[in-house]
Amino acid sequence: MSTNESERVEWWLATLGRTLVWARMSVREAGTAAVFDSDGNTLVYDSEDSARAALMDAEFVAFDGLDEEDALARGFSLDEITPPRARDDEQLREHMVQKLGSRA
Repeated sequence: MSTNESERVEWWLATLGRTLVWARMSVREAGTAAVFDSDGNTLVYDSEDSARAALMDAEFVAFDGLDEEDALARGFSLDEITPPRARDDEQLREHMVQKLGSRA
Protein backbone atom coordinates (compact mmCIF):
# COMPACT_ATOMS: atom_id res chain seq x y z
CA MET A 1 0.00 0.00 0.00
CA SER A 2 1.08 3.55 -0.48
CA THR A 3 0.71 4.61 3.15
CA ASN A 4 3.71 5.11 5.39
CA GLU A 5 4.32 4.99 9.13
CA SER A 6 3.68 8.72 9.65
CA GLU A 7 0.11 8.33 8.38
CA ARG A 8 -2.90 7.20 10.37
CA VAL A 9 -5.32 5.05 8.38
CA GLU A 10 -9.08 4.83 8.91
CA TRP A 11 -11.48 2.63 7.00
CA TRP A 12 -14.92 3.90 6.01
CA LEU A 13 -17.78 2.04 4.37
CA ALA A 14 -21.07 2.59 2.66
CA THR A 15 -23.77 0.06 1.89
CA LEU A 16 -25.77 -0.20 -1.29
CA GLY A 17 -28.26 -3.02 -0.85
CA ARG A 18 -26.13 -6.14 -0.31
CA THR A 19 -22.93 -4.41 -1.44
CA LEU A 20 -20.23 -2.84 0.75
CA VAL A 21 -18.17 -0.01 -0.69
CA TRP A 22 -14.93 0.75 1.17
CA ALA A 23 -12.85 3.92 1.35
CA ARG A 24 -9.47 4.31 3.05
CA MET A 25 -8.67 7.66 4.63
CA SER A 26 -5.02 8.39 5.38
CA VAL A 27 -4.31 11.31 7.68
CA ARG A 28 -0.86 12.69 7.06
CA GLU A 29 1.49 14.16 9.63
CA ALA A 30 1.01 17.63 8.13
CA GLY A 31 -2.74 17.42 8.85
CA THR A 32 -3.87 16.86 5.27
CA ALA A 33 -5.83 13.75 4.35
CA ALA A 34 -6.20 11.49 1.33
CA VAL A 35 -9.08 9.18 0.55
CA PHE A 36 -8.50 6.12 -1.63
CA ASP A 37 -11.87 5.25 -3.15
CA SER A 38 -13.43 2.21 -4.78
CA ASP A 39 -12.63 3.55 -8.26
CA GLY A 40 -8.92 3.57 -7.43
CA ASN A 41 -8.76 7.35 -7.13
CA THR A 42 -6.91 9.15 -4.37
CA LEU A 43 -8.68 12.36 -3.39
CA VAL A 44 -6.60 14.83 -1.38
CA TYR A 45 -8.16 17.15 1.24
CA ASP A 46 -6.68 20.10 3.10
CA SER A 47 -7.70 18.62 6.46
CA GLU A 48 -8.97 15.50 8.16
CA ASP A 49 -12.25 17.31 8.87
CA SER A 50 -12.89 18.10 5.20
CA ALA A 51 -12.13 14.49 4.23
CA ARG A 52 -14.53 13.22 6.91
CA ALA A 53 -17.22 15.67 5.75
CA ALA A 54 -16.85 14.48 2.15
CA LEU A 55 -17.13 10.84 3.22
CA MET A 56 -20.19 11.54 5.38
CA ASP A 57 -21.81 13.53 2.56
CA ALA A 58 -21.39 10.42 0.41
CA GLU A 59 -23.11 8.37 3.17
CA PHE A 60 -19.97 6.61 4.39
CA VAL A 61 -19.51 5.76 8.06
CA ALA A 62 -16.30 5.10 9.95
CA PHE A 63 -15.78 1.36 10.29
CA ASP A 64 -14.16 1.73 13.71
CA GLY A 65 -17.21 3.66 14.93
CA LEU A 66 -19.71 0.93 14.10
CA ASP A 67 -21.18 -1.30 16.76
CA GLU A 68 -23.04 -4.53 16.05
CA GLU A 69 -26.45 -2.83 16.16
CA ASP A 70 -25.35 -0.24 13.57
CA ALA A 71 -23.91 -2.98 11.39
CA LEU A 72 -27.08 -5.07 11.55
CA ALA A 73 -29.14 -2.00 10.59
CA ARG A 74 -26.94 -1.76 7.48
CA GLY A 75 -27.48 -5.43 6.66
CA PHE A 76 -24.37 -7.18 7.93
CA SER A 77 -22.68 -8.41 11.09
CA LEU A 78 -19.28 -7.08 12.17
CA ASP A 79 -18.16 -10.70 12.43
CA GLU A 80 -18.53 -11.19 8.67
CA ILE A 81 -16.53 -8.23 7.35
CA THR A 82 -13.02 -6.81 7.57
CA PRO A 83 -11.43 -3.97 5.64
CA PRO A 84 -9.82 -5.16 2.42
CA ARG A 85 -6.11 -5.91 2.22
CA ALA A 86 -3.71 -6.13 -0.69
CA ARG A 87 -0.06 -5.76 -1.54
CA ASP A 88 -0.56 -2.36 -3.19
CA ASP A 89 -3.29 0.12 -4.12
CA GLU A 90 -3.72 -1.35 -7.60
CA GLN A 91 -4.65 -4.73 -6.15
CA LEU A 92 -6.55 -3.13 -3.28
CA ARG A 93 -8.88 -1.40 -5.74
CA GLU A 94 -10.20 -4.82 -6.80
CA HIS A 95 -11.37 -5.49 -3.21
CA MET A 96 -12.93 -2.11 -2.40
CA VAL A 97 -16.42 -3.29 -3.41
CA GLN A 98 -17.67 -6.47 -1.74
CA LYS A 99 -20.92 -8.38 -2.15
CA LEU A 100 -22.46 -9.55 1.10
CA GLY A 101 -23.96 -12.98 1.61
CA SER A 102 -27.72 -13.53 1.43
CA ARG A 103 -28.28 -12.97 5.14
CA ALA A 104 -26.99 -10.77 7.90
